[in-house]
Amino acid sequence: MLNRKIIAALLAAAITLCGVSVFAADPVQGEASEQPEAAAAVPVEAPEEEPAAAPAEDTYAPETTAEAPQEAAAAEQEAPAEVTPDPVGSVSFANLGSRVRENNFNMLALTETIASIQAVDYDKMKDDLKDSLKLLANTSYYLSVTGNSFAANSVQQQYDSLKNTWDDLKDGKIQEDYDAAVRQLENAQDQIVMAAESLYIALVELEQNDRSLDRQLNALDRTIQELELRYDLGQISTLTLQQAKAGRTSLVSGRQTLNMNLSNYKTQLELMIGAELSGKIKLQALPQVSAQELAAMNLEKDLAAAKANSYDLFAAKRTLDDAKETYSDTGKEYGYNENLYQYASAKHTWEAAQYTYSASIQNFENSFRVLYNQVKDYQQVLAAAKTALEVEKSNYAVDQLKYEQGTISKNDLLTAEDDLNTAQDKVTGAAIDLFAAYHNYRWAVDRGILN
Repeated sequence: MLNRKIIAALLAAAITLCGVSVFAADPVQGEASEQPEAAAAVPVEAPEEEPAAAPAEDTYAPETTAEAPQEAAAAEQEAPAEVTPDPVGSVSFANLGSRVRENNFNMLALTETIASIQAVDYDKMKDDLKDSLKLLANTSYYLSVTGNSFAANSVQQQYDSLKNTWDDLKDGKIQEDYDAAVRQLENAQDQIVMAAESLYIALVELEQNDRSLDRQLNALDRTIQELELRYDLGQISTLTLQQAKAGRTSLVSGRQTLNMNLSNYKTQLELMIGAELSGKIKLQALPQVSAQELAAMNLEKDLAAAKANSYDLFAAKRTLDDAKETYSDTGKEYGYNENLYQYASAKHTWEAAQYTYSASIQNFENSFRVLYNQVKDYQQVLAAAKTALEVEKSNYAVDQLKYEQGTISKNDLLTAEDDLNTAQDKVTGAAIDLFAAYHNYRWAVDRGILN
């Protein structure tokens, strides 16, 4: 959402389109600057034009360097990466982000809002403000000499408000506010993409759970078939058989609920990528986290990058700067006299803002370290699951040989196969957990977004 400074600037720029009229725009807050004498006394010339700070080209990067234009030019010369379109009715994780950015209505609305801000011509805005200040000054003077002091004071207030906007534009504050607004909107776009990717990962996990429930259901059917035979032979009671069948009913019910959730969440994903709403979109397999990617993780280096890319910390720093400016203005107004409650209150507010900012940094660093540790933990969990899978493969090979030799039954072999599949499910689940954790970690490093 645009802050008060940006809204005031837009109103100031619009004054040349609407003509001179009385509007109730709040004065733009900024550093104290020398104001012209009352317009009612003599005609006031518009302030001399001074070069305004140029807006940053890259509104996302926390810092800009002189090499940025050269890097951008080099990037333009590079051949675009080849993208393999998804088959109809399916979506891949690799193409998910681009499809959200191209087809999601909320994303497109944010894109247009960003474009509207970036379309602002600061030089033209400065010229418009200069012309408006001249017109307001002359109008105020005319009203004053004709005896209409009330109207003259009203126009003078408009002049003072517009002059504050001029000062902010001249000092580059308006440009900074616009750039901050763009960065906030781009962060909102990243949040949408990240939400879609997180939903995709959750759906892959739900589908894995569905396959696991299907195998459990098959195993339970074999058990019930065996229990029915034993019941006919009088080896078990009716209650035992009914309990087994009741367990199957519960399992079927749980699977139906899972399938309903899968359909609902797939519909939500389809909505996010602009696909046909059917609830049946097919998901392709998740990418694998490579050993090289895991080895490249560097806690301190990645943490520094995450902090530099974080919009939340960027916004917290701007809030701190605003609090400091308010404290400075109050101190100048009251002579830094701690015996005056106005200054004492402003001082405590400034100190509280510093503590709040420090707490924001600490919380961010702690959350990032948690992400880092989660990736490392899921890495070892996956390694342990793979080890257990190899053991189950060996056990199954032994049971297969026993079955061929006639020493175990078909049901025993199928039970061994279930154990093998369960071990494989744990490997698959651990791989999904590792990818999800690493995915969140990369979002934190590359975009400063903590999930």
